Amino acid sequence: MPGWLGRASPPPLLLLLLLGLPGLLPARPPGGGGRPRYEPTWGSLDARPLPAWFDEAKFGVFIHWGMFSVPSFGSEWFWWYWQKEKREPYVKFMEANYPPGFSYEDFGPLFRAEFFDPHQWADILKASGAKYVVLTSKHHEGFTLWGSKYSWNWNAVDVGPKRDLVAELATSVRNRTDLHFGLYHSLFEWFNPLFLEDAANAFMTRKFPTSKSLPELYEIVTEYQPEIIWSDGNGNAPDTYWNSTGFLAWLYNDSPVRDTVVTNDRWGVGSICTHGGFYTCSDRYNPGHLLPHKWENCMTIDSKSWGYRRNAQLGDYLTIEDLVKQLVETVSCGGNLLMNIGPTHDGRIAVVFEERLRQMGAWLKVNGEAIYGTKPWRAQNDTFTPGVW
Repeated sequence: MPGWLGRASPPPLLLLLLLGLPGLLPARPPGGGGRPRYEPTWGSLDARPLPAWFDEAKFGVFIHWGMFSVPSFGSEWFWWYWQKEKREPYVKFMEANYPPGFSYEDFGPLFRAEFFDPHQWADILKASGAKYVVLTSKHHEGFTLWGSKYSWNWNAVDVGPKRDLVAELATSVRNRTDLHFGLYHSLFEWFNPLFLEDAANAFMTRKFPTSKSLPELYEIVTEYQPEIIWSDGNGNAPDTYWNSTGFLAWLYNDSPVRDTVVTNDRWGVGSICTHGGFYTCSDRYNPGHLLPHKWENCMTIDSKSWGYRRNAQLGDYLTIEDLVKQLVETVSCGGNLLMNIGPTHDGRIAVVFEERLRQMGAWLKVNGEAIYGTKPWRAQNDTFTPGVW
């Protein structure tokens, strides 16, 4: 073959020319090391290439599990709707089913997870055909599914299950599947006094992020080494309040997952769909056209809630046909699909969720070649024939 195309590497002269061209290679750290260093600025952090595994994966499973799984009524925003907005269905539900003076914290001992079998969960996740999983380590209620040093007496080791649920699932997923393990983490907490104090000070003080939220993030990365950090809940505060760029610079430069970790775009007011790793833009985001930046469609099998609802009706759950359509549309436009399930307070993946996951896995077993590792074509759908992507 003429030229250097048949060789394992370009000739020395061409290699020197390539090395001499600015901008073709990532910046090297001072001292000549081989790893690029990222500054705590969006300009630097946004230039980090997204680890290739994420785009190749295409399909993941989201798991919303927490204290909200105990009332399992209406929404995972149960506490906020009941105590802050005082929505009538939630107030009446509590009046009808719990004694006067019952507080949200009183749900703690009822979150026992007695049927939680991480091996079974891992096997179901594997059967779904998903390539990654994201677990809510902490939602806006502030309850952590691990024994956080920064969430005393409001975590799954001290209260309720008396188990490190994050550690157990992470271990089972890694031992029994090839899925990448990720963690969701809410930056803010609805009723944390430190956050409320900072908010009252127009976020000119930073007591909450420095003593609670940021230490938790460093803790989960160091302890569990997740390959996805799915941030959420900015509390209407800017990324400077959360020191998001400082955390991400550490995550990309010095953390134990610096080479493989991916992050989303929910790091403070103004960052969504603008800064971070992959873009989510909004819940259930599905633009229907090709985007220039990697994105993810996070959506729910239960069309009305992310958390488990005892009052859900059969028609509230998307059919496997609905879910496959979402997957195909999303992947054809360059996105990943993150499909959510909500386990019960006693630790079960409800059979309707398990069925949908196994149905998706059966479909992917036949059609996965058209999903995993694919690149978008120049046209995303047949504009003449509906439903062809």
